[in-house]
Amino acid sequence: MESIIRTQDVKKSFGKGDAFQQVLDGVSLEIEKGEFVSLMGASGSGKSTLLYLIGGLDTDYVGEIEVCGKKLSALKEKEMAALRLQKIGFVFQFYNLVQNLSVEQNILLPIKMAGLDVPGYKQKLDEILAITGLTEKRRAKPNQLSGGQQQRVSIARAVIGEPALLLADEPTGNLDAKATGEIMELFRRINQEKGITIMQVTHSPECAAYGTRIVQLENGKIATDS
Repeated sequence: MESIIRTQDVKKSFGKGDAFQQVLDGVSLEIEKGEFVSLMGASGSGKSTLLYLIGGLDTDYVGEIEVCGKKLSALKEKEMAALRLQKIGFVFQFYNLVQNLSVEQNILLPIKMAGLDVPGYKQKLDEILAITGLTEKRRAKPNQLSGGQQQRVSIARAVIGEPALLLADEPTGNLDAKATGEIMELFRRINQEKGITIMQVTHSPECAAYGTRIVQLENGKIATDS
């Protein structure tokens, strides 16, 4: 199988002197294309920090990180931006939708920002609206949607460009149990039907169980990987 993520002895710290904190302390991890990995750990264990490093949102670290065959430390800022735009989708706890845009306009935003042919994405838009159950809501504004529906919009926006990798940071943190189940089923469907590799950070064993693999971080190190 082809590796999509590879980290080698990754270390990350914050602060100096009395405020010094070693957040990641030698993390080596390999994730193959098509996996659905749940990253778990107590608050402060470094799981979100690792996700942000893999996504290129934070570039201050020691060690090696390779994503989609690219060594992140070797990329210039413009090359990093291109990798994120073309290969990586992000889903966060907060939906980060543009309030004055409709559902379909929000979903198509990264396509428009990339300067791509928006009308050429009509079929993909219709398909992702159907998969996320948002076809009837395509003209609605975010304030007309429930929290679960808003998160589905953010997921649709993240995968409209068919990225190789989807990174999700506590994606159900603001949702009730019913909406959480629906979002996790959606992730599973995207992973299985689209072949998109998913890495999610979660504190929930129930959400973690949707993954094909669970990696547990403790004190900045990998404690278990199963």
